[in-house]
Amino acid sequence: MASSTAYEAGRSLEGGDFKSGLLRHGHSHGHGHGRTAHNMSSSSLRKKSDMTLVSKVPLGFLRSLLANLQEIFLGTKLFVLFPAVPLAIAAQYFHFGRAWVFALSLLGLTPLAERVSFLTEQIAHYTGPTVGGLLNATCGNATELIIAIFALYEGKIEVVKLSLVGSVLSNLLLVLGTSLLCGGIANLRKEQLYDRKQADANSGLLMLAALCHLLPLGLRYAISSGERAVTKVPILDLSRACSFVMLFAYIAFLFFQLKTHRQLFESQEEDVDNDDVTSEEEPGIGFPSALAWLVGMTIVIAILSEYIVGTIEDASESWGISVSFISIILLPIVGNAAEHAGAVIFAFKNKLDITLGVSLGSATQVAMFVVPLSVLVAWIMGVDMDLDFKLLETGSLILSILVTTFTLQDGTSHYLKGVVLLLCYFVIGACFFVLKTPPNQTNGINSGLLSTKSGAVVA
Repeated sequence: MASSTAYEAGRSLEGGDFKSGLLRHGHSHGHGHGRTAHNMSSSSLRKKSDMTLVSKVPLGFLRSLLANLQEIFLGTKLFVLFPAVPLAIAAQYFHFGRAWVFALSLLGLTPLAERVSFLTEQIAHYTGPTVGGLLNATCGNATELIIAIFALYEGKIEVVKLSLVGSVLSNLLLVLGTSLLCGGIANLRKEQLYDRKQADANSGLLMLAALCHLLPLGLRYAISSGERAVTKVPILDLSRACSFVMLFAYIAFLFFQLKTHRQLFESQEEDVDNDDVTSEEEPGIGFPSALAWLVGMTIVIAILSEYIVGTIEDASESWGISVSFISIILLPIVGNAAEHAGAVIFAFKNKLDITLGVSLGSATQVAMFVVPLSVLVAWIMGVDMDLDFKLLETGSLILSILVTTFTLQDGTSHYLKGVVLLLCYFVIGACFFVLKTPPNQTNGINSGLLSTKSGAVVA
């Protein structure tokens, strides 16, 4: 890796671009703060704050406070959505329409998720690459995890399952499909190439996730076919065992990504524009401030997540849309809108390695970390959540993983691949749009197929 970076720096010097070569060389050794594709994707929505007025404040403490506030709230292009946060809280407090509470809470999560990504990157500047990478891996999908925990507390297991499946589907089909389509159209006369190595690593983990979802489903159908009469306990036991396996595989992937094979994932950063490099070389805020803001943002996300979970049925009834469609389509799209937009922007710039790092990386994180962790957290809470996500959801998940894997197998891209992935997503979305799930079925596990009262499986 050192020889390749020296070659890149020398090539830039030969071309007369002394500053560019120096920046590229320095950046290859300077991203020890743990930048990932997720961070770089979100950074495309950030903007530099004008500190002219703040610098004229006489008191040092007040000047530092105002600069901090400006960096947090005005350092993103999504700052226009921040008013949705207090409006959602006010709507809940003054008992406005619960559908309004749901919509405002959903909108408020968008800038908060982007700011969490920004704050984790700021903290990673001070903690080193390993801790920074672990922090990014943990907080990368904090919104989904927090919503899942509140939904489990409310007993809405189907909402948890649908939202997590929807997050994987949106990353694999919607985000990647839109990126390949837009990137292909914007670069019609250029050959679009990407590194297959990181794509293969993520695809392998996604196939393992597909297997862990397929086995409990197959076991349930094997039992319900009449081969043997047993209770639902083996499905729960199998799901929990598979969850431990998935978490172990994800930890191994983090060790692979952050330690033994970092060069496979660092190569995607070498082509980032020099403006992005210089803007991210120095942290914008101090470590104590970043940590305090991260805790505060997480608390606000938790509050809005509680509002979303508590009002989802009311929004479904008010809008005439099924809970299934809201959970599997709307929640993942809005919750990760900032990250998804960044992936599309980098595809426009023909930087597909970053786009793949965002879409595949986020899908892998949800499938191999958030899903099994939700199963184990539910176990601790005394909630019987398994990995049997029903036939329709599991089939959609497995086929999406297969289609994506086949799409990325040759290391090149064009707009037709994006069209295929988007059409797959639209068909799945249409299926869940016409599927009307009664509200009372959002609180149970596989209603109508497993009887929890008798403890026996009912066909």
